[in-house]
Amino acid sequence: MPFVVTGKCINCRYTDCVEVCPVNCFYQGENMLVINPDECIDCGVCEPECPIEAIKSDEELTPAELEWANVNRKFSALWPNLQKSIGPMPNAAAEAERSADDKRPDLSPKSGQ
Repeated sequence: MPFVVTGKCINCRYTDCVEVCPVNCFYQGENMLVINPDECIDCGVCEPECPIEAIKSDEELTPAELEWANVNRKFSALWPNLQKSIGPMPNAAAEAERSADDKRPDLSPKSGQ
């Protein structure tokens, strides 16, 4: 899996990354985005677009972040594809300060709209 959206995205869901993705490999959950690993072409243009640095190459994941590769694979098969920016969640700025570990229980399995 070339790029992974980590738990930092939970409750933020900035979608700047979606605008630059040349293959539309982002999928929208209720409170997070994920990348489909079978569609991502490892171009890397999404990574610098994330204002909270929630996107990482799979090679840069720490041992604690490895679970996010599985989260991306699982939910990209269930959630709808997102091809344009929809803006961040209402409390994104405040949520960006929370750690991914603190946000993990907040991950919703529901799809975005």
